Amino acid sequence: MPRDAHNVSRQHISQGALDVLYDLGRAGYEAYLVGGGVRDLLAGLQPKDFDVATDASPEQVKEVFRRARLIGRRFRLAHVRAGGEIIEVATFRAQPRSPEEGEALVEDDGEDHDHLLDEGGRILRDNVYGTLEDDAFRRDFTINALYYRVTDFSVVDYVGGMADMAARQMRLIGDPDTRYREDPVRMLRAVRIANKLGFGIEPATAAPIRELAPLLTDVPSARLFDEVLKLFLSAQAEKNFDDLVDYGLFQQLFPRTGACLERPGVETLIRGALQGTAQRVLEDKPVTPAFLYAALLWPVVRQDMEPALAEGQSLAQAIPTFSGDVVTEQVETVAIPRRFSTPMREIWALQPRFYRRNGRRPERLAAHPRFRAAYDFLLLRTAAGEEDPELAQWWTEYQEGQAPTPPTSSDRPKRRRRRRRRRPAADSASE
Repeated sequence: MPRDAHNVSRQHISQGALDVLYDLGRAGYEAYLVGGGVRDLLAGLQPKDFDVATDASPEQVKEVFRRARLIGRRFRLAHVRAGGEIIEVATFRAQPRSPEEGEALVEDDGEDHDHLLDEGGRILRDNVYGTLEDDAFRRDFTINALYYRVTDFSVVDYVGGMADMAARQMRLIGDPDTRYREDPVRMLRAVRIANKLGFGIEPATAAPIRELAPLLTDVPSARLFDEVLKLFLSAQAEKNFDDLVDYGLFQQLFPRTGACLERPGVETLIRGALQGTAQRVLEDKPVTPAFLYAALLWPVVRQDMEPALAEGQSLAQAIPTFSGDVVTEQVETVAIPRRFSTPMREIWALQPRFYRRNGRRPERLAAHPRFRAAYDFLLLRTAAGEEDPELAQWWTEYQEGQAPTPPTSSDRPKRRRRRRRRRPAADSASE
């Protein structure tokens, strides 16, 4: 069993993960930290969470940890509550098999091995258990297949992951074409993890991505929603965007937005949103997918509205008319839960109200729960050339508590002329 010494001590590992490792060891099972937690520790980053791999089956894990929850169908896992943490515990798994191999095995021994690929090579089920070495070779990237054993501070490495850490590169285990077909999301993970660590993508691993990018259309939209958040609600959001566009992946995730990227101001608006998000992440401030999706889909809404606006329809009328269809179309590819799509559409719907600056209208708009997000979106639209900078400046002064310059006459509603009632003529008979 190949092992390498390294300089990660137990003090960098969460207490919950340590408790799970030690409890499994005391119960007679092998247990290792694995995946992103080990990778990030070796890269000098503090992991957000830790995963454990073990030779115990999910049912055996539940016997050790009575409060464990068994989850998943495609990948059966145990979630173990340890203190205030949830530690994901997975059983060592074996390599995928084709449908023909699966059928042959069932016919041979009468058992359903519950590990299957579809005809395109995508993993349908992955619950055949194996050894530690089996588990290492079925993982995606070499740097994610490093197993840390806390009892002797060693790393088990069957696939050259330590060498790739030293070379600062992402490399798939096995044939890249096959591995991407097994799970197309690996293309997104290659981009995200490489940028998070400041690594490059090894040439053979990068080579098939552009050709295989359309495979993302076969991935469930809910799963892609999670991956999009990981890509764009991060400090590396803009670099992830650049690489996704370069590899043709963004165009699969957001087809109509991808087709708008050459239009004036579109990239400026999207980059502004990504830069702002990255800055908030670095400052440990909250970020919301609603604002991100508002920026990503607004260019499509704007494009669809143009004929109606040219015919004289107001922005306030056009936004609700066209935004619904854009959202409905997008969720076919990447899901947008209602808790995010509703505030996203509110951000759009508030944009015309920024033109109305007379009377108490600014005060009422500023009291709206989405005002700050809508104001930030107004600034993005202004930077993209959609709005007059004077409008954005007025609202900047207003929301900062300064006395803004009075709105121009065009912002004020036209007064209706009051018609004077004509007095009836006097009746000559009454004189």
